[in-house]
Amino acid sequence: MSTRARWKLPLGTAGVLALAAGAWLTFGGSPADDAQGPVAAMTPATPPPPVLNAGPAVPRTRDGGLDLAGAAAAQVQAQAPQEEPSGPYPVDLEALRAKLPDNLYWETGVPTKEPAELRRRAEVEAKWNTLFGRVQSNEATVEEVQQHFEHRRKVSEDAISFATTMLADYGDKLPSQDQGLLELSVRMHRTRLAELPRQQEEALARREAHAQRQREWRESGGGRQP
Repeated sequence: MSTRARWKLPLGTAGVLALAAGAWLTFGGSPADDAQGPVAAMTPATPPPPVLNAGPAVPRTRDGGLDLAGAAAAQVQAQAPQEEPSGPYPVDLEALRAKLPDNLYWETGVPTKEPAELRRRAEVEAKWNTLFGRVQSNEATVEEVQQHFEHRRKVSEDAISFATTMLADYGDKLPSQDQGLLELSVRMHRTRLAELPRQQEEALARREAHAQRQREWRESGGGRQP
C-alpha cells in the first residue's frame, strides 16, 4: 500500500490525538484525572491509530483525560469545513519515519490489522495501565513512579514532535480540520508536559505518606495476630 495513500490521524482515547494528538489521551487530560485511578485499556492511553482510507483525523495515545480532549477535538472538527482531498492524502509516511525513526507513533499509531501486532499493542497498553494503577494506589516503588512519568513524558514529546513535523512539512497541503487537530495536539501535550513535574512530585509524596501510615500501623501492633 502506498505510503502516500489517504490515512486518518486517529483521535485517541488515551489521550486525544494520541501520538500526534495524544498526550492527553495517554495519561490524563486534567490535573484531577491523576487522582481517579487507572484508565481502562488505555483510553488512557492509546487512541485509534491513523486509519488508511478513512476521513482525516489525528494520531493519538491513551492514558486518561479523554473527555476534555475529546470535547476539544470535537470542537475543532465542528468548526473546520469538511474538506475532501482532491487526490492522494498529501503525507509521505516513509519520509516522516526517516525523520522520526524512534517516535512512538510507529509502535502505537500506524494502522494495522495484523493479529500479532494488535496483541502486542494490547499487551503494551495493559502493562502501562497496570503501572498507572499501581501509581494511583500508592503501591508503586519509587523507580516505578519515575518510569510511569518518564513514559508519559516520552508520549507527549513524541506527539509534539510528530505533529510539528507534519505541520512543517505538509501543513499548507492538509485539510484545515487536520491542521486544527494537529495544532490542538501540540497545545495539549505541551500543557501535559508542563504539569508532569508537579504530578510526579505529588505522586511520590502520596506514596511516602502511604508508606509512613503503613509503618505506623505495623509499629502500633495493627499487623499482629490476636
